[in-house]
Amino acid sequence: MSDRKRSTALALASALAGSAVLLAAPAAHADVVDVEYKCQTPIGDKSAVSPIDIKAVKEGDGYKLTMSFQKGVSSSPIELGKGAMNPSAVIMADGAEKASVPVSGPPNAEAAPANTPIKISDLSGTYTPKKSGKVTFTAGVLTIKAMGTTTTCTPGNSPKPSLELDVTAAAGGGAQQPGGTDDATLPQTGPADSALALGTLGATVALSGAAGMLWLTRRGRRAERTPS
Repeated sequence: MSDRKRSTALALASALAGSAVLLAAPAAHADVVDVEYKCQTPIGDKSAVSPIDIKAVKEGDGYKLTMSFQKGVSSSPIELGKGAMNPSAVIMADGAEKASVPVSGPPNAEAAPANTPIKISDLSGTYTPKKSGKVTFTAGVLTIKAMGTTTTCTPGNSPKPSLELDVTAAAGGGAQQPGGTDDATLPQTGPADSALALGTLGATVALSGAAGMLWLTRRGRRAERTPS
């Protein structure tokens, strides 16, 4: 065999081997999953089912997650004007690590008629893995804020994951909380947060009061030492 033919054969073999490696590499597995939302609205409890799709795109050290709703899950007794509704949600990660990924989207681009299922815009957020391995992503709580009200929708049918993905953690990883719980969790909102905020404010006032007392005490001592 001539050198030219041998080089061509080797190049073809390398290309085929590379293709085999690509085919053998684990790919993401995604499903459109029906999620039955139980919603607590200002006008009472409501329920609706929406197919949910979650996609991931690698961005830097993390992955951009996009959560899509194929049907509306709540409605309003009055028309919601353009930009009146702000949606957000949580995507639950499980597998190699557990985490809560906050996702959000733009306000409604068009007015939503009264008593009509509200179309939720695509919600997106960034997930940065701290551990490498297989991770699943499942639809979590959906929150809709509109005209000074808040509607909270919780999945009531224990939906299966919408996405399974092999992820790679950035070099060095991240800190882990004692007990094996990762710190990539969504901050809580509601009464607990308010109590915490008030508690922090109270501590600040207490510290300020203590500092003021100390300053007054020192000032009083200086006054005692000053000749009349």
